[in-house]
Amino acid sequence: MHPGDDLRLIGRFLEMMSAEAGAARNSLMAYHSDLRSASSLLAGRLHAATGDDLHRLAEHWADLAATSVARKSSALRRFYAFLAEEGHRADDPSSALPRPSRGRPLPKTLSHADVTALFEELERRKRSAHPKHTDIRLHALVEILYGSGLRATEAVSLDVRAIVIDRPFAILRGKGDKERLVPVSDRARAAVAEWLSVRPAGSNWLFPSGRTHLSRVRLFQMIKELAGSAGVSPDRVSPHVLRHAFATHLLEGGADLRALQMLLGHADIATTEIYTHVDRQRLVDLVTSRHPLVDVRPRRS
Repeated sequence: MHPGDDLRLIGRFLEMMSAEAGAARNSLMAYHSDLRSASSLLAGRLHAATGDDLHRLAEHWADLAATSVARKSSALRRFYAFLAEEGHRADDPSSALPRPSRGRPLPKTLSHADVTALFEELERRKRSAHPKHTDIRLHALVEILYGSGLRATEAVSLDVRAIVIDRPFAILRGKGDKERLVPVSDRARAAVAEWLSVRPAGSNWLFPSGRTHLSRVRLFQMIKELAGSAGVSPDRVSPHVLRHAFATHLLEGGADLRALQMLLGHADIATTEIYTHVDRQRLVDLVTSRHPLVDVRPRRS
């Protein structure tokens, strides 16, 4: 092999991750970026790297956050596993890659009061003499993000036919190109119907923008601006935080992790378990109040 093989093999790896592993577009972009960067640092010899090469590569990552190092290492491990499985290498040098220890951070969330403040600000805007179409659109988006737990990409890329006024659910094609059923509240359907009455015609997207749909970046900016107007710190609010609030408040209301896993579209229950921090006290109270032995007094010896 020669250095030019790096690009060819990275391309084949990405094709495999897309076709066989069902990796989402954003994941593929991250793999591509991390592998191209590593290839550049190793002068196009990533495919033939030795353990010593990978140790030197890790030195370039010394100033990065543990999460970034973990992501880069994970991408390279998958790449070398692919090379070994496809017969491009007889060995797998990935054991030389760093494994930074990192506690899984708790997700940022919002209180019920925070969410109420956001919706009150949206209602205030809509009560104006001439409400802006962009505010009607934002109301529909926030209802969907918080009411159904959608990812930002899933929300902005909804088909115009995805949410129907008389159907309390929607079928999404989400991360990893997997379909799932999500509930759509009466409030969200009413907000979408209101948006459809003023939405520009001529697009298959529910939230069109130019020739395509509203971007995630623009949605992020709109949510931040809404938070500031509602008196909630913009640093604490984003489309993904609204998704976390959806999950957190469902758990507080009595939902179980398995149901939450299905609603959020998590492939692994371990991903959903980051939300157990909000539910521990409820579980303790449940055991102490409902366990059949609670009222059984121990016998005196």
